Parts: sequence; structure tokens; C-alpha cells
Amino acid sequence: MIARPSLMLLMASAATLSAVANGVTAATPQTSQQDASQASAPKTRLGSAIEQDMAQRDQQAAERRRSLQLREQAAVAAEARLQASMASQREAAAEGDAAAGAEAEAEGVQYDELARIYQSMRPKNAAVVFEQLTMDVQVEVAKRMRERNTALIMANMTPEGAAKLTMALARGRAVDEAQPAAARPQAR
Repeated sequence: MIARPSLMLLMASAATLSAVANGVTAATPQTSQQDASQASAPKTRLGSAIEQDMAQRDQQAAERRRSLQLREQAAVAAEARLQASMASQREAAAEGDAAAGAEAEAEGVQYDELARIYQSMRPKNAAVVFEQLTMDVQVEVAKRMRERNTALIMANMTPEGAAKLTMALARGRAVDEAQPAAARPQAR
């Protein structure tokens, strides 16, 4: 008796051979004949519409990229301008502070010289001239004088002038002379 292969075994081997053949076909690169046949094939309306759509999308994406690049360049330029502006403002502020400091120093030197002049005068003569000065100048000069000389000059001033100067020195600022006497705070 001859053994016959079963139908199931034959079917399985045919399926295996078919799978191997399909795998080999899929693994080999396409031939140039297939490429040429596809390129020469007439385009359908659907294919043309899809290609046009894709071209439009590519163009829009390129425009968006260009727009974003321009925005980024503008932002970088604006930031550079802002930093330059801030640097110039800092320099101007530093120069202004230096000028204000130099001005205050020059003013301080002037008051020091006035204090030295009034200290060298006789208290009676200095008091007459001292009372003619504005309250701000009196205060600044008195602050720079020795206490003994300031006391001698104030002793020779009128009582009202000496009181105003005393109040201004006590507060650390000049009393506004335009303010009426009734509105001024009274010391108790």
C-alpha cells in the first residue's frame, strides 16, 4: 500500500510556498518598467486634486515658516533696541546722578565757605547780615558753623529771627516764611 499524503498536508505546503513567494516579491525593488508605466499612466481628476491640495499645503507651510522667521527676527531686533535704550537710560541716569552729586558738593562747599566767613566776623556784625539771608541759607550755614559761634551770632540777632532759626534747626528744614504765624505749629 502506498501511503498517500493527506489533503491537509498538501494544502499547508501550498500555503507555505505561496507565502514565501509573496515575501520574495515584496522584498525585491520595483522595476523601472513599473515606474515608467505609472508615470505614463493618465492622471485622474482625483489624483490631480490631491496633488494640487498637497502643493497648496506645502506652499502654505512655507509661508507660515517664513512669517514665523520674520516675526522672530523682528522680536530679536526689538529686544536689541530695548536693551540699547535701557543701557542709554542707565548711562543718562548715572550721568545725572553724578551731575547732581557734583552740584550738591559744589553747593556744600559754598556753604562751608560762608560758615567760615561768618565765624571770622564779630558776632554783632554777623547777626545783622545773617538775619537778612533766607531761612534755607541760614540753616545750611548754621549747620556748618561751630556751635559756639552760632550761639554768639544768635544771641545778637532779634528774638524773632533767633526763634525762627532755632525752629528751623530743630526741624532740620527751613520754616516757610509765607505761612501765617497762626498756622505755624507752636512749641510747648
